[in-house]
Amino acid sequence: MSEDSNIYIAGHRGMAGSAIYRKLIEKGYTNFVLRTSKELDLTVQADVEQFFNKEKPDIVILAAAKVGGIMANIQSPAVFLYDNLMIQNNIINSAYKNGVKKLVFLGSSCIYPRECPQPMKEEYLLDGKVEPTNEGYAIAKIAGIKLCEMYNRQYGTDYISIMPCNLYGIGDSFDLVRSHVVAATIRKFHEAKINNSPTVTIWGTGKARRELLFVDDMADACVYLMESYSGNDFFNVGTGSDVSITDLSLIVKDIVGYEGELVYDKTKPDGMPQKLMDCSKLTENGWKYQTELRDGIAKTYQWYIDNYERFN
Repeated sequence: MSEDSNIYIAGHRGMAGSAIYRKLIEKGYTNFVLRTSKELDLTVQADVEQFFNKEKPDIVILAAAKVGGIMANIQSPAVFLYDNLMIQNNIINSAYKNGVKKLVFLGSSCIYPRECPQPMKEEYLLDGKVEPTNEGYAIAKIAGIKLCEMYNRQYGTDYISIMPCNLYGIGDSFDLVRSHVVAATIRKFHEAKINNSPTVTIWGTGKARRELLFVDDMADACVYLMESYSGNDFFNVGTGSDVSITDLSLIVKDIVGYEGELVYDKTKPDGMPQKLMDCSKLTENGWKYQTELRDGIAKTYQWYIDNYERFN
């Protein structure tokens, strides 16, 4: 591949896709083909096939997905399963039919079993049942990994998969139903601060632990593997350390400058008890994250402040 390779980023306006787009530009890539979800519905096979037939991309980054937090996954499990299966199947198959030279599929740490040994190694995939609160999303992502593997085996394609831990950062969604844990926590504490609320409610017990990666670091790993790896392994991408929801809340509380108290709604689910990934395989391949959690949250909060009107 070269800097003028024709690159299609599916989901280029989402948090992950936009970070990858920024990283590719920073690395000197210049030739992109992009479509918004209004311009191209990735769940419609005929439309995706027509797009690939016309544009003939050399490289595909599959960052498009139906995403959301615990509440969204609980409320719409069929949508999360169906939409993600359709997006993946349409893009991966069209990439094969149109001779795409390299495809990078973005999965998720939720692919691993709920009771998975910690830290989670790539080899633990399919060793047990996934977390029920995001089962639809997890099954779709597992299918995406396996589809890439099997196209490689059968057709000799060069499709690779990366499994990021929980992402946060610039471009995140701060919708209280759809957002993930960092964005939701930032918004809760910011609004509690400006409204002088005496308490902020945390879902569950606060004991669940999450590994959190600044999205620009994920993008760096994505481009690194795109440029350096070919094979049928998939890679965990993370920091190798995690934090409890309570400790995360205290970090956000301090950065926001909120002075009230935390209360816990234990009628709400914790989700998976722990999601710490073993990232040694990627480290051995020469990549390591750069952004520490507190610094990343501070950058994310500043971006939220700068774009606050968009979410209200």
